Amino acid sequence: MAENNKPLTEEEIIAWSREAYQKATAYLAQKGIVTETVSMEHSRYLAPLVAVWKVKTNENKWLWVLSGDLPTDFITESAAATAREAMKSFSFKWQMDSEKILAADEFGADKQEFAKVLRNRAERLYEICEAEDLWPSA
Repeated sequence: MAENNKPLTEEEIIAWSREAYQKATAYLAQKGIVTETVSMEHSRYLAPLVAVWKVKTNENKWLWVLSGDLPTDFITESAAATAREAMKSFSFKWQMDSEKILAADEFGADKQEFAKVLRNRAERLYEICEAEDLWPSA
């Protein structure tokens, strides 16, 4: 994930979160999933690194969608009760996916490189999930 020592302005954070949300909904649209609304109460973002959005589809299903400076992905609401748990689920899922790719011989160099990026992002997500100061109690 991108490293940046300079704090973002409020305007930059708003612009980044808008882009991250648009990236998330565009990804879902590519998968044939149309979103109806987003629960900002349950969604979280840490600009300019990662955002996890709780979105409702037009089929009345809730999903967690991850976007930002990492691969965009989604899971069902039943996989996690909170944004923090959703990020942990993505972390574990990506660790497993990357290990499967790296262990397989049939994938080319591009896929192997993607697996390394995925593993790195999974590790960074886990670090974010474990940082207590980023997750104040409700």
